[in-house]
Amino acid sequence: MERTNAYGEGYAQQMTDAYARAGVNIDAGNETVDRYREVTSDWRHPDQLGELGGFSGLFRLPGDGKRALVASADGVGTKILIAAQMGRYDGVGRDLVNHCVNDILVVSAAPLFFLDYLAVGKLEPAMAADVVRGVAGACRANGMALLGGETAEMPGLYKAGDFDLAGTIVGLVDIADIPNKERVVEGDAIIGLPSVGLHTNGYSLARTLIAPEEYAQPFDGTTYGDALLAPHPTYAAEVRAIQKVADVKAMAHITGGGLIDNVPRTLPASCMAVFEQSRWSVPPIMAELVRRGNLEHEERYRTLNMGVGYTLIVPFMDAAKAIAAVPSAKVVGFVSPRQPDGPAVAVHAARG
Repeated sequence: MERTNAYGEGYAQQMTDAYARAGVNIDAGNETVDRYREVTSDWRHPDQLGELGGFSGLFRLPGDGKRALVASADGVGTKILIAAQMGRYDGVGRDLVNHCVNDILVVSAAPLFFLDYLAVGKLEPAMAADVVRGVAGACRANGMALLGGETAEMPGLYKAGDFDLAGTIVGLVDIADIPNKERVVEGDAIIGLPSVGLHTNGYSLARTLIAPEEYAQPFDGTTYGDALLAPHPTYAAEVRAIQKVADVKAMAHITGGGLIDNVPRTLPASCMAVFEQSRWSVPPIMAELVRRGNLEHEERYRTLNMGVGYTLIVPFMDAAKAIAAVPSAKVVGFVSPRQPDGPAVAVHAARG
């Protein structure tokens, strides 16, 4: 039996979901967020702005009706397992901070301070110091304070050598500067900032497709391990440069759920995003995962960022100025009318 997917192409109803086979259920994650909204809907603080489910939460700054505090919490995910196997710990600390900076950047917030949480099965001071060294360096690079955090040794929960890493960021934004997705209209351009790899998502799948014994093997001028541990960059400098020359209406950080699940957060109900994959390049490590996992078209754009790490929606007339301000940026798609019950995102595959 055939039906039509988000890209207007027929595909088998029993489509293989490689990410689910790797142990991650994106649909369950989305349903969980919906349930969070349900169980928290009976009360909200009067200074709370927006709703649950965004990239970050906003809270009106006490005594200042014109500004808001912006907060977000996240982790590095199973990328830490690859880092542990390779004995390279500082990079995941940097990835954690940059990921969180991008999450509050979507509402145009500037970071103020950060708190980290490191949980281990057996505390190894040198390893812990390497992790925090990465956190501290990224905080310094992003101009924010590392106020402290928590280190928890829990041998009953984690085995020796196992660890988890998470963090919380707090930033500040003028309420008047918060992007408003309701301003997005048909014909607007979608600007994409390139990813350099998986960033901090898709690693449960990657670990099932690339074995640890391959990490030291050559791949695309580097090694598989280096490609998998490529840093998660912050896009703050690029975004600020574009904001100086273009009217940025909405932004998305492309993390878990890829373009399909993240970009809809930046669109009004009447609009859809149409991407043209021929307009940007896919990093070799993602092309390799697509090949090894035989990922269907929908799977790849919902599991991986596929080369687009961050999107900004600007008026069509501002697109050229945005590209001129940030040479690495590209117009990756456009906003179109959305039909009732139609998809919020369509990705047209590159031909040839």
